[in-house]
Amino acid sequence: MPTLDGATVVITGANGGIGRELVSQALERGARKVYATARVPQAWSDARIVPLALDVTDPVSVAAAADAASDATVLINNAGANPPTASLIDIDDAALDATFAVNFFGPVRVARAFAPVLTGRAGAAIVDIHSIGSWYAYGGAYSAAKAALWSATNSLRLELAPRGVHVLGVHMSYVDTPMAAHAGGDKLTPADLVGQVLDGLEADRFEVLADEATRRVRAGLAAPVEELYPELSGGRS
Repeated sequence: MPTLDGATVVITGANGGIGRELVSQALERGARKVYATARVPQAWSDARIVPLALDVTDPVSVAAAADAASDATVLINNAGANPPTASLIDIDDAALDATFAVNFFGPVRVARAFAPVLTGRAGAAIVDIHSIGSWYAYGGAYSAAKAALWSATNSLRLELAPRGVHVLGVHMSYVDTPMAAHAGGDKLTPADLVGQVLDGLEADRFEVLADEATRRVRAGLAAPVEELYPELSGGRS
């Protein structure tokens, strides 16, 4: 069963609000070492935190990080980015490619690179941070990339389970970070989200649905599509 006690944890996107909270709470739960990765890693005052350069869109950078963190037991794929528009029609090709590079190809590439590192280790796990957007297509390219990541996480879970690596997928609506500054309404705090994530990991769960909106959308996937998107019925006679 996965545990943070004594673990060596790799966290992508560690400079952001959720990333910093993941670093803090992993240490609080007894992690021995945390590799805090980012394109430009920040300085940390705790000797248990190892800053590590990682650009998830660069295969060379990913391979180098897997070599540097070859003692890892837990990988948390947290890095992500918003596209400049929620429109799948108006987004330009470069932004479309960049959205998938960070939110889909990046975490899949990182998981593939770390799979041999994690295989066979006690408490080995991968955590993929998805979004309510995996199931609710409000975000254009972002939602499409997160939907693809959800599918990939399911594939990784099936493939890695026989190798002793647990895979957890995390879904949530807005979290109170700069990435969600554009959104109004209720938001999870990073501390609340991360607490749920690490509780789920140590409870050997496969999914964490972190708020009521996400649980409602997840439960509605079996319904007709117009129930999830009532605007599709607008104007019908």
